[in-house]
Amino acid sequence: MSKTEIPAGAESALPEEQEAQSPACVMSFNASEPSGASGLACDIATIAAMGAHCLPVVTAVLLRDTAEVFDQQVLDSDTIVEQARSILEDITISAWKVGFLGSAEGVSAVAEVLSDYPDVPLVAYLPAISWLDEEQQQSYLDAFRELVLPQTSVLVGNHKTLTDFLLPDWDSERPASARELAVAAGQHGATQVLVTGISLPNQFVDNVLANPQGPITGEKFERFEVNFVGAGDTLSSSLAALMAVGAEPHEAVGEALAFLDQSLDAGFRPGMGNVIPDRFFWALPPEGEEGELEGENPLAITMPIEDEEAEEEAPAEPASRAPRRMH
Repeated sequence: MSKTEIPAGAESALPEEQEAQSPACVMSFNASEPSGASGLACDIATIAAMGAHCLPVVTAVLLRDTAEVFDQQVLDSDTIVEQARSILEDITISAWKVGFLGSAEGVSAVAEVLSDYPDVPLVAYLPAISWLDEEQQQSYLDAFRELVLPQTSVLVGNHKTLTDFLLPDWDSERPASARELAVAAGQHGATQVLVTGISLPNQFVDNVLANPQGPITGEKFERFEVNFVGAGDTLSSSLAALMAVGAEPHEAVGEALAFLDQSLDAGFRPGMGNVIPDRFFWALPPEGEEGELEGENPLAITMPIEDEEAEEEAPAEPASRAPRRMH
């Protein structure tokens, strides 16, 4: 019998064996964009790097480079829904990742699909959408608040972005706390909020998972000076992948932050714009002796987590800085 022959009687067993070995599947609703830094390209790479399988559904096409978004082409609602329904009839999913949905109509279409699977955990990422005009932004955010938040397990976003979204009338000199943002999100149905890039004194930032009762877990980082694109999508996708295999949010957040930290630490600048996280940092040998980490914790948390858009102040320093864990 040749190496490629299947033993007699084994053919019927193969599908069952393959199904048992299949990774958890995460359906991602997000935009496609050509830099590969954010959107679906980021989700596919991140979820694969975390050991799960991404089912990507295109909601819009962004025209961008590594510095900024210039324009977008939105897919119609029927096309978005048909993409999702066709694969959901074939594959069982274990988690959702929601990114940029293109328009208020896109938000409504995706929310309709989500509502048919209420037991599947949903990680929703809210990016800064500064490329949209004011009317488009408002209609998008209103639809997201009304239709997606009620189904959200964890809402992920930069502190400024979430404050503008959840507490638009906030006028205190004191920044809104993670708990206050969680209370506002909870009023619309979201269970927990992961707030990134919270400014602290002495050049530090905090990243906090909270619910309406208060903070649950988080990590503090020293602020550095470089802009990343794709950080928010990376964090939310890794969190969705971890929840897809059954991790509770408070457990998954630490590992997702660690994964993002290492992705940023190994980040690269392929063009003239911002730095892109390397989601396959673990596939490369460390600098120096191959296979030796010389006692370093490869998941030491070191770098600030900010929104991926340059407009959202994503300070951090290039990856050559030595890792420093805060706590």
